Amino acid sequence: MQTVIERTQRLLELLGHDEEPFGVHYTDRKPADGFGPKPGEIFTRDREAAGQIDWQKAFGNEFSCLMGNMWLARKKKKAAWISHEACGCMGGGFYSGMYRPYLETNIFYVTTGIPGTPMEGEHYLPDHQSMRAFMDDTIPPEAPAKYCVLKPLSQFGDGEEPLVVAFFARPEALNGLFSLACYATGSHNAVASPFSAGCGSLIAWPLAYQQRGEERAVLGGFDLSARKFMKTDEMSFAVPLPMYRKMLDAMEHSALTRDTWRGVRKKVAKSMRAWGEGPAG
Repeated sequence: MQTVIERTQRLLELLGHDEEPFGVHYTDRKPADGFGPKPGEIFTRDREAAGQIDWQKAFGNEFSCLMGNMWLARKKKKAAWISHEACGCMGGGFYSGMYRPYLETNIFYVTTGIPGTPMEGEHYLPDHQSMRAFMDDTIPPEAPAKYCVLKPLSQFGDGEEPLVVAFFARPEALNGLFSLACYATGSHNAVASPFSAGCGSLIAWPLAYQQRGEERAVLGGFDLSARKFMKTDEMSFAVPLPMYRKMLDAMEHSALTRDTWRGVRKKVAKSMRAWGEGPAG
């Protein structure tokens, strides 16, 4: 893992990008320092059907968005995490593999809402059928441990490996990552951008593609609800570790070391000076 961390620094140099990526992994140990929800409502289809979920609490003071915790983790260079018992969000729990099947409430919440109730719906998809198709398609592998943890790549110790490596970046750096992904895999379909919640683009979709034997990185950040937890013009780029290793192996021979990219790289540097920006926070 140390080699991956060291070579990531070289990739960041080539990209002209100054924010370290995060790694996604599962562990039975809660991070000693980081950001996550407090214990609250436990989401299961059985509890939902029995009317045992207090939705006022779930959507109220117990709500905790994984992308919001990621925003804090990026600022402080610490971990963000979620578990089944301390979930904070029915969507985040599902997309991180903490429970299955998905809840019927989520079908209504993302689409039409429930007429006659305060749940007006997000109207991100037009109907229940399209939402069910999405949920059935994006099911991630079941969580192999109690906590799903996202933390800076350099904080992975001996014996730890991320399942997914996730970048947050603006278009030029994303352009470099996109180009490198296609070059490393030899595939023009190496990057996908499916409909998703913000956390689903970081966890569920990369792992779902890998589970199907499809070698794909995921461009995310299109979730309107999560945009408040991202910089202006910023998107996410999440890659399963085996594919990321290929990208690291290929970077010195890729377009990132050629004249065309050097021109883009100068634009990145000029833009960063103009905006006066560095890492998140």
